Amino acid sequence: MEILIAKSSGFCFGVKRAINMAHKCSKETPGDIYTLGPIIHNPQVVKKLEESHVYAKKGLDEVSSGTIIIRSHGVKLDEIRTAKEKGLNIVDATCPFVKKAQDLVSLLSEEGYSVIVAGEKDHPEVKGLVSYGTSDIIVADSPEELKGMPRKKRIGIIAQTTLPVEKLEAVVSFCLHRATEIKVFNTICNATSIRQEESAELAERADVMVVVGGKNSANTRRLADICKNIQPRTYHIEVADEMDPSWFAGAGSVGVTSGASTPDWVINDVVARIGDMSVK
Repeated sequence: MEILIAKSSGFCFGVKRAINMAHKCSKETPGDIYTLGPIIHNPQVVKKLEESHVYAKKGLDEVSSGTIIIRSHGVKLDEIRTAKEKGLNIVDATCPFVKKAQDLVSLLSEEGYSVIVAGEKDHPEVKGLVSYGTSDIIVADSPEELKGMPRKKRIGIIAQTTLPVEKLEAVVSFCLHRATEIKVFNTICNATSIRQEESAELAERADVMVVVGGKNSANTRRLADICKNIQPRTYHIEVADEMDPSWFAGAGSVGVTSGASTPDWVINDVVARIGDMSVK
């Protein structure tokens, strides 16, 4: 059984940067160290960081002193302010692409645009982005969510960095008929688009697809959806132990791809386990 691995599998730039900053902090910074929320959406990585005495906290009410690391997805603006007021040492591991999107939301709001964030309302990155705009900012990941929106004079649009480009295009197309002026910033990370394209191409070639990554990772779930639409025999797992040998019955090839927050050691374990199953 041939195992095909997506070239872009493993950590993206922003995730790798955040993890490296956390490890450096654990070695060089005295006192208690926490992350505000999971630093990335991968339970295995979060558990590994605990071994280095870096612990995830749900909110700042759980932290009274020490160092707080801002996760790669970023946080709300008022959380940064609160951390400063508490006198915490702040290490900002927000992905630079997310930081750019935050700055653009702020800029569009200052320029008087009605801001629309194309993305998922409940995603932590989007919650953070919204906090940089005015109170009337709108979040939508499809035109259907904008149907009740009245006509606007000026609309400014930015996107969640991991949003499929088709969703951004759909939101922009809808807004063309609802405003006199539209300003659009394509803030989708290029690495996200490349990963999705590679995964789709792999799904067309493979008899079975395995998508590796956190179940709480939006970009991994999107990869699984993309692959499943092409190859129905697609399975989303977090670790190798979740795999069932029956998945690969009669398969001549297996494609393996991963979300942007999946470490190489988890991917390697999955690949090795698939190889063992093919021998038996």
